[in-house]
Amino acid sequence: MSGTTLEIIAPTVEEALAQGLSQLGLTADAVSIEVLDSGSKGLFGLGGRQVRVRLTVNPEPGEEIPAAASAPSAPARSGPRSKPAPAKQSDSAPKAKESKPRRAEKKPEDKAPVAAKKFDHDEHDSILDTTESIVSKLIHHLGMEAQVSAHYDESSSDDRRTIHVDVRGDNLSSLIGRQAETLNSFQYVASLMVGKATQQWVQLVVDVEGYRSRRDKQVRQIALRMVDQVIKTGKKATLEPMTASERRAIHIELRGHPAVTTESTGEEPHRKVVILPKE
Repeated sequence: MSGTTLEIIAPTVEEALAQGLSQLGLTADAVSIEVLDSGSKGLFGLGGRQVRVRLTVNPEPGEEIPAAASAPSAPARSGPRSKPAPAKQSDSAPKAKESKPRRAEKKPEDKAPVAAKKFDHDEHDSILDTTESIVSKLIHHLGMEAQVSAHYDESSSDDRRTIHVDVRGDNLSSLIGRQAETLNSFQYVASLMVGKATQQWVQLVVDVEGYRSRRDKQVRQIALRMVDQVIKTGKKATLEPMTASERRAIHIELRGHPAVTTESTGEEPHRKVVILPKE
């Protein structure tokens, strides 16, 4: 599938390349490599960043890459911030959220509304305030600076709401970690802290610089590539170990496919998706 892109975070460029080629099922001469973050060793082994590379599948001879399949441009980043971010100022909130309508009853003297909390008809919520505060403090204690905003998932029900936390800033690769291991651990700790502070169960999904949305797109592309292989060979294909959310994205993508079906196999953290031909 020419034009397919895949971002990998690993300790070295060589390891990132090896992981990416393994997931794509290709050789090195079939992809182009772009180093997005060369990483850093840090001081005495502390505070270092892993490298981040993007692999793009090369077109076959005579094949043109559709414009829609080209790698998405990286989001523009703002310059260094002077303070660690709860980011309560409305002029620093993500642009996509500034366009959301504000409630009429909001008092004019409130000088620090958080635009990120105004999604659809959601009212100002203390749980979102608590979430932003806790995540911001955790990031600050890690020696990083970032803008944090939280909102309820639009598909959440009143009795089981999922809170999405968007983290934006510079040099945050180390917060993601290899195969999002650091990010998943951070998300787990933040969920426990928010739950304890609010005295209720809270489902958090923490995303850094849109990593999870990009990764979701990548695993879907990988799955579709493997579907072609399964259809051609008539044999099942087993993908690399993935997180629960990544496996769920593949199951949803291939649900109802006329030629293949999917299932998960193995134990965490090595659980994988298997794509099988329908009988």
